[in-house]
Amino acid sequence: MASLFLRIDFLTLLFFLFFMCSHSLRFGVSGRKAEDNHFISDPSRVTQLSWSPRAFLYKGFLSEKECDHLISLAKGKLERSMVADRRSGNAILNDARTSSGYFFRKRQDAVIRRIELRIATWTFLPEENGEGIHVLHYERGQKYETHPDYFVDKFNQENGGNRMATVLMYLSNVRKGGETVFPYAEAANTQPKDETYSECARNGFAVKPKKGDALLFFSYHINATANPRSVHRSCPVIEGEKWAATRWIRLRSFENQRSNKIQQ
Repeated sequence: MASLFLRIDFLTLLFFLFFMCSHSLRFGVSGRKAEDNHFISDPSRVTQLSWSPRAFLYKGFLSEKECDHLISLAKGKLERSMVADRRSGNAILNDARTSSGYFFRKRQDAVIRRIELRIATWTFLPEENGEGIHVLHYERGQKYETHPDYFVDKFNQENGGNRMATVLMYLSNVRKGGETVFPYAEAANTQPKDETYSECARNGFAVKPKKGDALLFFSYHINATANPRSVHRSCPVIEGEKWAATRWIRLRSFENQRSNKIQQ
């Protein structure tokens, strides 16, 4: 019981710090110079999208070169995406998810290390709690139906705890489709949409993929319980292709752990 209260207090503090810094001046990782833009976060580029789930969009989080670098590293190594079996936790194929993906090692190279540190700076979540960055590729017609990022099985929560937050980075533009949609977000029915949105994106709060942008959303409430409103889907790509990179962040340290093929 005591550990639960400590976890709740920790999450509450993290959210408070994130909220305050989202409305402050530019800040950097401790010990870094402010002009070193590899490690600073610019709150003026961040927009709050929703309070339930808590979701924020950072415009231009990655540079074009960083996006292209991640894609080039993953090409030729992609495998069919899998999901977690709700009972066993094993990775299984499912027609609900038709993309392909590849996990990088943590700190695999200087570019990946820089991105990992930038994520920690923006989110105020410990860098060591992050899984390896995972690149996703969606070709025309490929999708991922509505799902949570947190696990419901016990097996995948043993090392590092559950996934509390997700940073989804868009590595390419998509001519049409490929939106990230939160069907049960509190703001789902308040977002105006024009003809540029796909039919899939019309029901729920939708985020269009734009190269370099990053979407942060929390799968957990600040009281350390899962938020069902954080379930989301990736709409089918209608024109073009979609590249994205995900960093899932755990409740506890994920050092010396191996991200499996489950992308949840």
